[in-house]
Amino acid sequence: MKHVLVLHYSQSGQLTEILNNVVSDMVNHTELTIDYHKIEMETPFPFPWSKEEFYGVFPDTYKQNARPVKAVPKHILEKKYDLIIFGYQVWYLTPSLPTTSFLNTDDAKKLFNNTNVVTVIGCRNLWMMAQEKMKHKLKALQANLVGNIALVDNHINHISVITIAQWMFSGKKERFLGIFPKPGVAQKDIDNASRFSPTIVKHILKNDFSTLQNSLLEKKAVTVKPFLVTMDTRGNVIFSKWAQIITSKSEKNTPKRVFWVKIFNYYLLFAIWIISPIVFILFLFTYLPLYGKIKKDKKYYSSVVLK
Repeated sequence: MKHVLVLHYSQSGQLTEILNNVVSDMVNHTELTIDYHKIEMETPFPFPWSKEEFYGVFPDTYKQNARPVKAVPKHILEKKYDLIIFGYQVWYLTPSLPTTSFLNTDDAKKLFNNTNVVTVIGCRNLWMMAQEKMKHKLKALQANLVGNIALVDNHINHISVITIAQWMFSGKKERFLGIFPKPGVAQKDIDNASRFSPTIVKHILKNDFSTLQNSLLEKKAVTVKPFLVTMDTRGNVIFSKWAQIITSKSEKNTPKRVFWVKIFNYYLLFAIWIISPIVFILFLFTYLPLYGKIKKDKKYYSSVVLK
């Protein structure tokens, strides 16, 4: 009998739905048992968000400053799993704060040590650098990353900015003004996440995960868009500076912190609507000269290896 743990944090329920489809072939399988654990914070994050809370969580999220997490039930901690399917959201180009907080716990050390892991990401579109951070976290926990699935909002970047913001601040996953598409991962992509389930089951039963990621890629588990890699990489450089500025100039929950977070908010809007299009134009000019590097980047970010 093989044992699988589905572990995740989801605010809206979108990631929960994705994971339920990813494990659909495992639920009633005679040779598998499956357990579920949803990460819970001691002080939960709100959903929907207020703008103050949404932007205010940026520094701790980016710097991965852990907050208290509720303990994992004893019956899960005492079991050794053949595979952990680990779902996470991306906040500010980084695994969500509940995710990184959990990975800093003794419970995570026990669960992930020498255990095979498939990560499942549900996010807007920038996940590559967050997955790099996740790779480092899993390596520190001595886990074996054997697969990755990334489902994203495939609408145009500026459209998805508008629709995601409306969703985060209203809590309603609906067509904004009746003319924009629904926010988040498309329902057909959520439903089709079940296509990964037979592939994962086959590798679990064989107890051989060496080719799992290649098998998942054949099912289009990951799509790496070169321009988004560029945006993600440069965004991390800038976010690093902003996180340092905000934390160095102010203490938590003070008017000064609120002021600097507001300045960051204005910068973020400027970066999305002004800087991003300029970066895209520059990217087009450098595409051919950098084609060799772009091919290598696509191959690397599609993989589960760590540089």
